[in-house]
Amino acid sequence: MSGEDASSFGAGSGSGGRAAIPYDYSSNTSKHDRSTNHNKPPMFNGDPKMFSWWKTKMYSHIIGMNEELWDILEEGVGNLRLDEEGIALDRTAHTAEQKKLYKKHHMIRGILVAALPHKEYLKMSDKSTTKAMFTSLCSNYEGYKKVREAKATMLVH
Repeated sequence: MSGEDASSFGAGSGSGGRAAIPYDYSSNTSKHDRSTNHNKPPMFNGDPKMFSWWKTKMYSHIIGMNEELWDILEEGVGNLRLDEEGIALDRTAHTAEQKKLYKKHHMIRGILVAALPHKEYLKMSDKSTTKAMFTSLCSNYEGYKKVREAKATMLVH
């Protein structure tokens, strides 16, 4: 190290003998950023009082991933024929566009199933499409809220 500045080798104080490598943290767009974990859907705990909040969180989660997934959740899979477990009856005959739709259907189905406790999944496991599963959830839990509101109104009057 004759004649060279020791700091160029990272031997300065606080570096522990290692070279410092600059890094621009503001450009971090990693999928693994802990502050916004887009991989794990919000969990529904089965509490009817929390359903609306969970549904809002799911909407944001899904739209953040791919807005077409939410469309499939609300509108269904069109003319794709599926069995009771959501498996295509004629998958080999699908067009390229139908194959994309089928794949997205299973992406959103996986997200929805991952967000539910097992006992909630069992209540709707006979549904063939993600739309039918989500509609069933909404009917059960949004209906619960409406029934409670109606009973409260009857008690007041």
